[in-house]
Amino acid sequence: MSGRHPVWYAFVRAVLKYLYFGTHGGIKSVGQENIPKSGPVLVAPLHLSHLDPPAVACGMRRRMRFMAKEELFHHRLFGALIASIGAYPVRRGETDRESIRKSITLLEEGEALLVFPEGTRGDGVEIQELSRGVEMLARKTKALVVPVGVIGTNVVMPKGKRKGQKCLVILAYGKPFTYEEVATSSSERENRELFANELRNRIVALCHENGSPIKIGQKHLDSATSLDS
Repeated sequence: MSGRHPVWYAFVRAVLKYLYFGTHGGIKSVGQENIPKSGPVLVAPLHLSHLDPPAVACGMRRRMRFMAKEELFHHRLFGALIASIGAYPVRRGETDRESIRKSITLLEEGEALLVFPEGTRGDGVEIQELSRGVEMLARKTKALVVPVGVIGTNVVMPKGKRKGQKCLVILAYGKPFTYEEVATSSSERENRELFANELRNRIVALCHENGSPIKIGQKHLDSATSLDS
């Protein structure tokens, strides 16, 4: 485990894993062997709930850095807490060059960084449009990308509801791949689409393998078909 405050990070993760998730249905990790033990890694999960970052962190042994919306750091105690375990602010709805530079630096230093490919929480029925964030970071830094299927966090902490239900949360970590492995076209636009389709397909496959029926929308299926033809 690399980076600052590894003992404190491990303590907070253990508290969340056993005291929070342990009393809300439990947490199960599948495919931990797919997470590289060192070197730059982009952890790219499905996004269903505010619980996703702590759940993904609890499911893996390696320390992970992550972005959090700037407003969370305005709360003095909570902002200090998430900063102490490796979070840094990002301004949503605009291009935040400072957070992009920070992300690139962390990856160049060999850190594991969580970035949600969808950007915002989905409905658990259909995977959303992928933003360019993961693609850009994977292309610029040549970091390994680990797709993650997330199941059950939206039951424990549903979007737009005050209270959820107990549910086993499953984190399924897939085999890592690089941007270069899938970007085989001479067209930059097509390479972006090839990467997005590969990442989307891997996340959905991990969900299906572990009991979630989440779908790929027809628009994305049509896009993948046109690239294959």
